[in-house]
Amino acid sequence: MTGWLVVNHFIKSKKFLEIFSMLQEAAEKQNINLIKKTNVELMCGLFDYDNINIFEKPSFILFWDKDIRLATFLEEKGFRLFNSASAIEICDDKSLSHIKLFQSGIKTPKTIIGPKTYRDINYENEEFIDMIIKNLGFPLIVKECFGSFGQQVYMAENKDKLIELLKSLGTKPILFQEFIESSRGKDIRIHIVGGKPVTSMYRFNENDFRANITNGGKMKEYTPNDAQIELAVKVCDILGLDFAGVDILIGENGEPVFCEVNSNAHFKNIYDCTGVNVAEHIIKDIIEKVNGCGLNLDIKVYAN
Repeated sequence: MTGWLVVNHFIKSKKFLEIFSMLQEAAEKQNINLIKKTNVELMCGLFDYDNINIFEKPSFILFWDKDIRLATFLEEKGFRLFNSASAIEICDDKSLSHIKLFQSGIKTPKTIIGPKTYRDINYENEEFIDMIIKNLGFPLIVKECFGSFGQQVYMAENKDKLIELLKSLGTKPILFQEFIESSRGKDIRIHIVGGKPVTSMYRFNENDFRANITNGGKMKEYTPNDAQIELAVKVCDILGLDFAGVDILIGENGEPVFCEVNSNAHFKNIYDCTGVNVAEHIIKDIIEKVNGCGLNLDIKVYAN
């Protein structure tokens, strides 16, 4: 079996290259030739999609990018993508994922999505700002709708800080959320593959309200409870995800509260933390779906 691993041509960082290597190594263990292709290579017409030899056409595409236009184009040409273009798109936009999950009954922080505005007309409107404050109070969270590693997530402790943030963000799509104080600097990351939890970790940061490892957070092995697993599985089911990393906040009474979902979550950190190789689970789940038969996933799920 041959597959394509589609990656972004312009990303060359060690963090991403490690993930690509882990996926290709996991595929090789299953006798799959997982060929890396970049979005530039594919979108610039180096392949004539209508005339690909049947022996060269991949059985599947593992789409490890957020180039929605390319993903949609490939699906229109009949390729099977993991994850699908629609699932990637809705996860990449935090406002869209919030709308979909909130409407489906998933518990989320109280959220106000920034209304559409236009170039040179930003959110610095006194009436609008006062409405945000009245509904969410302080501190409150401001998130860019597109972002990764917690680097586009900000806290506003007062009105002056909120105005300052809005000035710096200009007309970028954003959303506003209540701050879950009980989850300050801590959250739970659960990796779901094929509708099942395969590994998880507890992330914590004593110096930042965000728990992300990239922002200086630490991690430890963690076995989620039934409510946390149920929420993570439902999120992936609602959004049509074959696999994802689901981040869960801890509510005031210990209840799980949805934070974010990533359709191509990095798993090197969680591998270092738990010893569970998410890449192997992803590849075996793809084989099962492509072949339409079950496989014995003899890989440890949780490290106790």
